[in-house]
Amino acid sequence: MTTDDDATLVRRCLRGEDEAIHLLVGRFQTEVFGLCVRLLNHRHDAEDVTQEVFLRVFRSLRRWDCQRPLKPWIMGIAVNRCRTWLTQRTRRPELVNYLQDTLPGPAADDSTELLQEIQCALGELRLEYRTAFVLFHEQGQPYEEIAQVMGRPVGTIKTWLHRARLEILERLRRRGMVPADNEEHPTAPLPKNGREES
Repeated sequence: MTTDDDATLVRRCLRGEDEAIHLLVGRFQTEVFGLCVRLLNHRHDAEDVTQEVFLRVFRSLRRWDCQRPLKPWIMGIAVNRCRTWLTQRTRRPELVNYLQDTLPGPAADDSTELLQEIQCALGELRLEYRTAFVLFHEQGQPYEEIAQVMGRPVGTIKTWLHRARLEILERLRRRGMVPADNEEHPTAPLPKNGREES
């Protein structure tokens, strides 16, 4: 989608065209929701925040710079709403999901256990590192777009990704999931679904 297409869609939304509003939400909802789930680690919170994101998007459409792509602007709003939500969540007690904690799950093989460890490690990262990691590794966004979303230089994004990988790798080593004696490549990046790092 080009910036011109984005601008046309936004103009239609600003005129109140229902079809355009549904089109805009439909175009970005999956990615916004996916990002929110990964950053908040809670599906119901992610649903609430996704709704807040689109309310904020429609309230702020007039301020969007039509010379820039729409997607990074919307994803930036999503990151900010997640950050706000996490700040508010730390101030209120969490509800414990007793059913999930007490029911036995299926026996996990090594790959399932490794994925669970990676998810746990990801959840412990600083929000900035986790956001950059999810946008790059799970959503396949390029460095430049992540930099726009997060309002930081590309170099900072690369540094955050590197640190996120190191912290995840260190946790995996501590938990015995990867050999500690493999010092030949201590900063080897995690796989990115077949994409080569630029």
